[in-house]
Amino acid sequence: MERTFIMLKPDAVQRGLIGAIIARFEGKGCKLVGMKLIQVDRTLAEQHYAEHRGKSFFEPTVAYIMSSPVVAMVWEGKNVVAIARELMGSTNPAVANPGSIRGSYGMDISRNVIHGSDSVASAEREIGLYFSPEQLLSYTKAGEDWLSE
Repeated sequence: MERTFIMLKPDAVQRGLIGAIIARFEGKGCKLVGMKLIQVDRTLAEQHYAEHRGKSFFEPTVAYIMSSPVVAMVWEGKNVVAIARELMGSTNPAVANPGSIRGSYGMDISRNVIHGSDSVASAEREIGLYFSPEQLLSYTKAGEDWLSE
């Protein structure tokens, strides 16, 4: 099974959207295997956005992600990275599909409520930043056998 990293950003936490967004992933059949509410410090923020260092939006993005708690999650499932990307919608909420998370809740490209890994390799890197292996659970979810062959 594939795993992906999802972060509910400060705007999602402050606007009380945690439950609604988690429900989207659960409704699709994804399995939550790790979750925590955390305050991101500068070191973690800079590690998370390291590939953007030197770009004009790096500092504002780092400051924003540290501005309020975030919800860090690991979801598991068949093709879960692609499924999560589809659920989230385009990075820019103005052009995101209306039924997507960003299309429904995002207000601005810099306040788009959610981050998700863009590949399996990114997911592994990001999961490792936020979770130790022992913080991730392995279990059989009721009804899991009905989701795919």
